[in-house]
Amino acid sequence: MNAMGTGKDAKVAVVTGAGSGIGRAVAVELLAAGWSVALAGRRPQTLEETAGLGPEASAGASIAVRTDVSRPEEVAALFAATVERFGRVDLLFNNAGTFGPGGVPVEELAYDAWRHVVDTNLNGAFLCAQAAFRQMKEQDPQGGRIINNGSISAHTPRPHSVAYTATKHALTGLTKSLSLDGRPYRIAVGQIDIGNAATEMTARMPAGALQANGEVVPEPVMDVADVARTVRHMAELPLEANVQFATVMATAMPYVGRG
Repeated sequence: MNAMGTGKDAKVAVVTGAGSGIGRAVAVELLAAGWSVALAGRRPQTLEETAGLGPEASAGASIAVRTDVSRPEEVAALFAATVERFGRVDLLFNNAGTFGPGGVPVEELAYDAWRHVVDTNLNGAFLCAQAAFRQMKEQDPQGGRIINNGSISAHTPRPHSVAYTATKHALTGLTKSLSLDGRPYRIAVGQIDIGNAATEMTARMPAGALQANGEVVPEPVMDVADVARTVRHMAELPLEANVQFATVMATAMPYVGRG
């Protein structure tokens, strides 16, 4: 199989959180490169909008599947629909996530808010990876690739981000365990850690973001298309090669030296 074409020769990707932001950008990039893509997210309308952003030649190469990744039955239905339509799964871009309530000190964070972030960012990533493993292990030819969307916060937190940061640190452990457990089945697993891509989630950055010293400072952002091209590069490597961890960030953002 190769990455070009929208028929039987196309590789097949599942992209979660595909209705906006990084997920949308990656889905459109893959469609433009000839992949067939299952678009997963909680809002069917935005998934259909994503499908419409692909090139004209990709018509019919995508399906939109309403999915709450925190619900096992909906994740199972997503992968079943993908295999029914396209026959296999070559790539999972495990992207769905939420920051949760921003700027809330840890002592004021409601348990329900904490649980929602954990259910989406960590439990959802696990459920999707588990479903991908099951499919990739059994399909012929065997194998595939999982790329988890980590974050700069998988390494260094922002103030008042305990739920998001904890789940993103946990994703790093998930990536390492999946990478090890996938070896016997030709399942390659890596992680992309992204800093200040220009999306709805980072819209406040140019106006100012709270820093570790208590100051509010404007931060630069980068084009989300640069993230999408990096994911595509990782995705199109042969399964004998793997980008284990990649960091893609706005060059001048306060990450190196943060705090």
